[in-house]
Formats: sequence, structure tokens, C-alpha cells
Amino acid sequence: MFNYSRSFSSYSVNDLKKAKDFYQQKLGLETTETPEGLSIRIGNDANVFLYPKEEHKPASFTVLNFQVSNIEETVDKLTADGISFLQYEGDLKTDKKGIFRGPVGPKIAWFTDPAGNILSVLEGNNN
Repeated sequence: MFNYSRSFSSYSVNDLKKAKDFYQQKLGLETTETPEGLSIRIGNDANVFLYPKEEHKPASFTVLNFQVSNIEETVDKLTADGISFLQYEGDLKTDKKGIFRGPVGPKIAWFTDPAGNILSVLEGNNN
């Protein structure tokens, strides 16, 4: 194994100001601007880094998951705060609220940040 001091994930956005407003105001996360981009605190010792990219293309997959104890309450709160949840048909069919309640796996609901990157909230125990 190689030695490292810390790790973090990163993904691009097309507008750092909109991203900062969304992650800070809508999701209530601590953000720190740097010359290179925006650091978002997502846990006691975890950060995600967002960087600007002119030719940004949103990820076609979930880039960040938030584990919650009650998905119903979380989806209702985020919806009240102006966040729209994605609707899926087929194998990942979601209900009217945007929650997938499959026969296996956690209850999960997907939404996007202002740059179109896919995020989710999923219900589970916080192990």
C-alpha cells in the first residue's frame, strides 16, 4: 500500500458561485473557497472538492450520497427548500416524491446540483 496523508473526492461544476449557494444554503454544508475551487465539508474528517470547468458535462452517475436516518422527512424538507427530486421509470422506478423503494437495497432519492451532477439521499443506519 502507498502512504498518503488524506483523501478526498472531486468533481467539476460550471459555476462556483451557484454551487456554493446550493451546497451552503440548500444543503446546509460548510464551504470554503480556495483559489482552485470550493471545498465542501461532508463529515468530521471528510471533504469534497468542486472545481470550475468551462466545458463541464454533468456526471451521468451519482457523485455524492448522503446517508440519512429517515428518507421521508429528508425528502420532504429538501423539497420544501426548493430541491426537485429526479423521477425514474423502469428498474429504478421512483414514487411521486422521487423515492426508489426497491425490493432490495436502501430507499434512495436522487437530485441534482446546479451544474447537473447527481446527488442522492439514502436511508440507512449510520454505521
